[in-house]
Amino acid sequence: MPDYKAPLRDIRFVRDELLGYDAHYQSIPGCQDATPDMVNAILEEGAKFCEQVIAPLNRVGDQEGCTWSPEGVKTPTGFKEAYKQFVEGGWPSLAHDVEHGGQGLPESLGIAVSEMVGQANWSWGMYPGLSHGAMNTLHAHGTPEQQSTYLTKLVSGEWTGTMCLTEPHCGTDLGILRTKAEPQADGSYQVTGTKIFISAGEHDMADNIVHIVLARLPDAPQGTKGISLFIVPKFLPTADGGVGERNAVSCGSLEHKMGIHGNATCVMNFDGATGFLIGPPNKGLNCMFTFMNTARLGTALQGLAHAEIGFQGGIAYARERLQMRSLTGPKAPEKAADPIIVHPDVRRMLLTMKAFAEGNRAMLYYAAKQVDIVQRSEDEEQKKAADAMLAFLTPIAKAFMTEVGFEAANHGVQIYGGHGFIAEHGMEQNVRDSRISCLYEGTTGVQALDLLGRKVLMTQGEALKGFTKVVHKFCQAQEGNESLKDFVAPLAQLNKEWGELTMKVGMAAMKDREEVGAASVDYLMYSGYVCLAYFWADMARVAAEKLAAGAGDEAFYKAKLQTARFYYARILPRTRAHVASMLSGASNLMDMAEEDFALGY
Repeated sequence: MPDYKAPLRDIRFVRDELLGYDAHYQSIPGCQDATPDMVNAILEEGAKFCEQVIAPLNRVGDQEGCTWSPEGVKTPTGFKEAYKQFVEGGWPSLAHDVEHGGQGLPESLGIAVSEMVGQANWSWGMYPGLSHGAMNTLHAHGTPEQQSTYLTKLVSGEWTGTMCLTEPHCGTDLGILRTKAEPQADGSYQVTGTKIFISAGEHDMADNIVHIVLARLPDAPQGTKGISLFIVPKFLPTADGGVGERNAVSCGSLEHKMGIHGNATCVMNFDGATGFLIGPPNKGLNCMFTFMNTARLGTALQGLAHAEIGFQGGIAYARERLQMRSLTGPKAPEKAADPIIVHPDVRRMLLTMKAFAEGNRAMLYYAAKQVDIVQRSEDEEQKKAADAMLAFLTPIAKAFMTEVGFEAANHGVQIYGGHGFIAEHGMEQNVRDSRISCLYEGTTGVQALDLLGRKVLMTQGEALKGFTKVVHKFCQAQEGNESLKDFVAPLAQLNKEWGELTMKVGMAAMKDREEVGAASVDYLMYSGYVCLAYFWADMARVAAEKLAAGAGDEAFYKAKLQTARFYYARILPRTRAHVASMLSGASNLMDMAEEDFALGY
């Protein structure tokens, strides 16, 4: 398995040179402590931890998996010890409020560290990763007492958190969930039901696990309007904040999965477990979206992570593997054959992975800036604009980045040939681990409906305009820039077409609402490709400026420009197929009778 190397040079390029994070931190209240020196020190130390401590456990977790017993779940060898180091290093508290024991640094810095953690060992990273959403939910909706009891322990990393939504009979459709919560005389609730697919639901890495659970009150209305949110800890806290008696919540079994074997995916049984209401009764779904949006950006990060790992493994192998001669003559005549990196098709796959990894990093870090503004800005208009931008970008980031991340992981296998199918190289694990990312926190189809139906059409295109205005201003500003002539005109045309397509789909949907579902995935993927076209054009701008100024690191900036050109020439044309498909209408999907699907058997 190739050694993981944190992509610090590119992380710094995106943060410092493309997105101006230093000025961003100085402009946002409470972020001034995130000086360049501090940020670099954190990134360097985070990279060391990821490269030296958790990356070597990645294959261990895949091979060993987690072990269930009536006493609890045991994580793979080394996971518990690595988590102890993680907590001792103060990493869980990095981007959380000082009043709850956090370090008060910006969320976007935490996301940069999370990127490296996810690339080094996605299964391990899910244990502290799920806690992040629990912390955000408690911060936004918990009472001061709940925050004092639970949030402080979660911030320190002593306890971890989960999100308990899905039940055996319902996945995305939470309106039909059955878990119930009975009010008790002391103000608590008895929570009863079964939840499935609960990541990090049971393990031996922390002293306590805080489950954030959706359930129904006895008098709750039907559907999503009758769902409430509860804290259900594995161990009930004592008066002094310690770990008390065991609650009536247990892991019934572990799921046998395609990938992410090192993370415990649990069936959780709540047998009259003591729970505590978070937020207002019957408003649990509203509160849960705080958790969900955190998780969706985290899942977008997974798409980036698997693209990066596919690329790192692919480039290492392509430089070493000897196979055939170049079509234009030997490139390594002293060797028995040329390294496969000389072959155009291998380069196609490598550049595809590179374009997706680096382009998606730019999109994710752009979204992370919006998170900082929403959380910390004192300018209400600025916060409102950032929140709208984040709402628009989240389904694109979650679904597009995971789809192309899975594609990139597959290219990693392909470059290795038959060796890619063999476990020792790590590429087949990368594919298996990445596949879930297109499913959880809402499948690609669900995210596409959210984007096109709720975010774009229900706002009459206003959500889309927020981003297309950014692109339009960029194109206007760079119109006469000779170094960007290959990018600006195509980007401006796509930006214009984006609005026109939205109008066409919207008009068709007025006649037949099935048109929204029929067009939605193609619309989302089109949107993702156009978003990346903007970020690649902007990265090309920075690279061209650096080269013109003789700033040094010439090879790095030339590679940026070459990758941008590859993206525009080889990947961006995929938008044409998505346009044709989304405008073809719903009839080619809906006209076939249900019974005719199985004809021929």
